[in-house]
Amino acid sequence: MTSSQSTQTLLTRDFSSWTSMLVLTLTLLCSAGTPGLCCDWLQHYGHLSNVSLTLVQTMGNQLTDEESPVSFPYRLYERIMNDKEDNQLVFIRDSLELMAKLYRHDNRSSVTWDANKMERFLMIIHRQIHGLNLCVSTQITRNTRLRRYYRRLEKKTLYSTGGSPASWELIRKESKLHLDQLNQLWGFMVESASASRGRSKANRPQH
Repeated sequence: MTSSQSTQTLLTRDFSSWTSMLVLTLTLLCSAGTPGLCCDWLQHYGHLSNVSLTLVQTMGNQLTDEESPVSFPYRLYERIMNDKEDNQLVFIRDSLELMAKLYRHDNRSSVTWDANKMERFLMIIHRQIHGLNLCVSTQITRNTRLRRYYRRLEKKTLYSTGGSPASWELIRKESKLHLDQLNQLWGFMVESASASRGRSKANRPQH
């Protein structure tokens, strides 16, 4: 077995264990009255998110060291951490939709990525979007700052270069950064809800 295969096997085992724990956690949180995390589909999100993160890293060579012409929106992620769960889920869904839209750019002929992994990556992203659409309210307003960021990113990379190899590598690098941040946001949501459940349980009157 090669080093790459061994790493992939370990990742798969970790994802499986993590997903099993997450299913149990979400079941407990839902029963404790955490409505934003009660959607059945969410038990699949963590695994799919990790798979997409692995694919975006392995579908090409080493990620570029070149800096993006658009600053990464860390403040948006910091703000959404303090928002309601429903808004956080919409933020995750919108981020994935806007990321997927980048890969619909007309000229992808210059990319040298593994075609099968790239298509699987996009398929997994769309599965997450579809699943999250089952869990979020259609009445929640989309984050306009997030949309402006993605428009600037697309304009200053893909559109300004006509879809050059370097611009696509920047998109892949930024996609990886966003998936990392979305994973952290999801973990924060689960931990916060679990802590809230613990406080609620501790405050129950003893009989």
